[in-house]
Amino acid sequence: MSKLLIVTAPSGAGKTTIVRHLLQHFSNLAFSVSATTRERRAHEVDGVDYHFISVEDFKARIEAGAFAEWEEVYENQFYGTLRSEIERLWAEGRDIIFDIDVRGAVNLKNSFPEQALTVFVKPPSPEVLFERLRQRRTESEESLRKRIARASDELTWENKFDIVLVNDVLERVLAEAKAVAASFLNQ
Repeated sequence: MSKLLIVTAPSGAGKTTIVRHLLQHFSNLAFSVSATTRERRAHEVDGVDYHFISVEDFKARIEAGAFAEWEEVYENQFYGTLRSEIERLWAEGRDIIFDIDVRGAVNLKNSFPEQALTVFVKPPSPEVLFERLRQRRTESEESLRKRIARASDELTWENKFDIVLVNDVLERVLAEAKAVAASFLNQ
């Protein structure tokens, strides 16, 4: 039976760095590309980083039951995991890794409790996280304020996940994530 490794964290905590590291080290692990209605950033590729779709299309897919999990993260800014994405990767016999927000992670774990492991990536402190978000310089001031407020809330979700990794020293957290993944995937 294929497994779901769900990596979650507030924005800026380092989950994407960890997911990319694990994808390099586990050949049977495949990345689940989430769908979103947010604007594509200059470096992002449709179908690789996200499936970029319109708000109308996203809402139609919600009505059709096309999502394993979804959320309106900000007003008219939706993110979700398409059932077709999971089914496609399972048909290839792959284990799947997810890089998703905390609510999506909880919802996905609830949908697949026997097959999923949730890993919460925690920054060393809220202040460090907020500084990482500021240093990205990918947001307007208003967008940054929204992300910081959301991240503050998401930090309170830590106890809802199977494993918590503190991302204070990158090499150490990458090694810990690799050990957790190896244990889970090789069960």
